[in-house]
Amino acid sequence: MTDSMVAERELNLAELAYGQIRRMILERELPGGMSVVEGRLADHLEISRTPVREALMRLAAEGLLTKQGSRSFAVRRVSAAEFFQSMHIREVLESEAIHLAFGKIDRSRIVDLRGKVIALGECPDQTAAHWQLDDQIHLMFARASGNIVLTKTIDELRTLTRLCEVTYPLGRVPASTVEHLAILDMLLEGDAEATRTAMLTHLRNVATDCMDILRGG
Repeated sequence: MTDSMVAERELNLAELAYGQIRRMILERELPGGMSVVEGRLADHLEISRTPVREALMRLAAEGLLTKQGSRSFAVRRVSAAEFFQSMHIREVLESEAIHLAFGKIDRSRIVDLRGKVIALGECPDQTAAHWQLDDQIHLMFARASGNIVLTKTIDELRTLTRLCEVTYPLGRVPASTVEHLAILDMLLEGDAEATRTAMLTHLRNVATDCMDILRGG
């Protein structure tokens, strides 16, 4: 095997490790504050340590992990202050994304997402499918806007929000179903301001529910 083939294989394994570990974090298999040791994780994933190390460094750079030692990390805990600050910024940026994207989203895509929201709404427990659909709805506007920086920033803020929700499960599937449908329905009606209002209502309700949990309500 040539050096270039070895390098390509290591790169592919690092990408695989990154995807697996990121999923484990965002689906609560690795909860906030939990130590992540390179060697143990490599054994669990049945991948050599080098690609796992590269994946962990990448996740640390993205803010999903914090470094604890030379070979260990911990899943990042998001503070209440960070969560509420990120939600405020999301209001601003996702409102702008709706403004820039309006009229650029294919109607069939909206109808398809609406059907998925209704179908998943029948399952009250938060699953990976719910998270994936949530990503599709929220990032749809940013991607349609054509602004790469806006899309990347919203995606990063959503990851931070999700880290907090992983630590403090909100149990919002029924409420989010109603709120997502309101966003999509206003979008189908071609009402930009109503779509923006529905999005803001959704984001503020998420923040309010999180505040209630933090207060022990």
